[in-house]
Amino acid sequence: MRLHTIALALGLSAATAQAQETFIPVAEQAEHMQTGKFQPTWESLSLYETPEWFRDAKFGIWAHWGPQCVEGSGDWMARGMYEEGSGAWRHHREHYGHQSEVGFKDILPLFRAERWQPDSLVRYYKEVGARYFFALGNHHDNFDLWDSPYQPWNSMRMGPKRDIIGEWAQAARKAGLPLGISFHADHAWRFYEPAQLSDSEGDRKGIPYDGRLTEADGEGRWWQGLDPQDLYAQNHPLSQGSIHDHWDWNQQKGCVLPSQEFITNFYDRTIQCINRYRPDLVYYDATVLPFEQISDCGRRLVAHQYNRSMLLHGGQNEAVTFGKILSPEQRGAMVWDVERGAPNEIVAQPWQTCTCLGGWHWNEGISQGNHYKQAPQVIRLLVDVVSKNGNLLLSVPLRADGTFDRHEHHILEGIRAWLAQNGEAIYATRPWVRFGEGPVAEADIKISAQGFNEGSYAKMDAREVRFTQTPGALYAIPLGWPADGQVTIKSLRKGNPDHKGRIKHVELLGYGRVKARQTAEGLVVSLPSERTNDIAPVLRIRK
Repeated sequence: MRLHTIALALGLSAATAQAQETFIPVAEQAEHMQTGKFQPTWESLSLYETPEWFRDAKFGIWAHWGPQCVEGSGDWMARGMYEEGSGAWRHHREHYGHQSEVGFKDILPLFRAERWQPDSLVRYYKEVGARYFFALGNHHDNFDLWDSPYQPWNSMRMGPKRDIIGEWAQAARKAGLPLGISFHADHAWRFYEPAQLSDSEGDRKGIPYDGRLTEADGEGRWWQGLDPQDLYAQNHPLSQGSIHDHWDWNQQKGCVLPSQEFITNFYDRTIQCINRYRPDLVYYDATVLPFEQISDCGRRLVAHQYNRSMLLHGGQNEAVTFGKILSPEQRGAMVWDVERGAPNEIVAQPWQTCTCLGGWHWNEGISQGNHYKQAPQVIRLLVDVVSKNGNLLLSVPLRADGTFDRHEHHILEGIRAWLAQNGEAIYATRPWVRFGEGPVAEADIKISAQGFNEGSYAKMDAREVRFTQTPGALYAIPLGWPADGQVTIKSLRKGNPDHKGRIKHVELLGYGRVKARQTAEGLVVSLPSERTNDIAPVLRIRK
């Protein structure tokens, strides 16, 4: 049977099967997919229905935290430290040593989590308003943050010598929050390729970085008995071109494909983690799913999660899986995640945007300059996303020691105060017939790849109004306080087709009834001179 025919039989699209010359099935020898209702095909996975608890939750907080936070140089530090001339490369060279002598593997023992208190953190996130909690299981750095039997480079064996995921899971369940785990290590194969290189100039020119070291090189070193290739996975030729062109394992753009051993190892680690910690939500930082364009790995993981959820919940699937850049068919099989962005329309299926207060990994420069999203921007994003049938997952960067800074605390307090007063317009709501009005609402805003259009929403202000509803009320939320104290909502003008009947009762949450009248231009609402909060008013509207 031809390879592309095998791929089609296992659920890959015809376009994918024709574009790729190689299909790499999982060698399912150690861990096995849970059998049940769901099979690892898109036709079977399309039977999925998003659970109501997730649709009601609306807001989650993510601890995107691991050993890449040690140096404080920001996102993708474990790759950047090998990219000659980059800020992370210079920072590492100046503070830790040459990459031939001190590589990322040598940073791992410095990730100590010495001030990390998961119970109090998760409890506080719930107080802020989170209705689910996410932890990082592994990143592209390939380091497992639990006692992983398939990855010796893990947080129980080195660094904090603690079961990070296990403690997060226990804390989430104590707080009564659904638990999410994110997995990113499928990209380690390509992510670490700069570690194969060397300086192109200077007194260390040509001396290889540590990316090709093996267990035999560890004699007498702290990592004796460990194989760096279990971490770096660099026993392969270098790919050609940009890593961003290879996120979907595109051979035509020069990507060197991973081995079956590498894919199966990711599969085994992920299934073992799901079985042990029973996450309610799983996030994959992949185009569709891990290795989707070349393997059945990702769909087997999703089917496993759904079938296990049915076993744990009396035949009901309560699980949520996230993927990126999904086709319409794939959005019926899992929840679409939009990274740092949003569609500018109501989406039929529930979806999620993931974003961060600053960078994904701890960045000392962002912290020192307080270059974070402030509470008003976070709330405006949350309201906009919820009005379009989405949820917001917000990453709050932690230092390597397990704490956040005073600026982040101030931001979280602002979010908490607004949600405490106005949460009824967010939680357990559904979209109205239109999501909103205003210059941004009416703009043609495109999504780029995974998302990345967040900047188009950065200037939302009092001219923007967003709508949510419950069975008993319609909520209109201006995304700021108007300077003249008056809001005109065009969508609720007299005689509008979407909210029939005369509006008799308008309340400002946190205050009470306010004056309102319907005109041919809109519903004109007069707000009190004293603001009820520092971010945005919320109007509860009843006929």
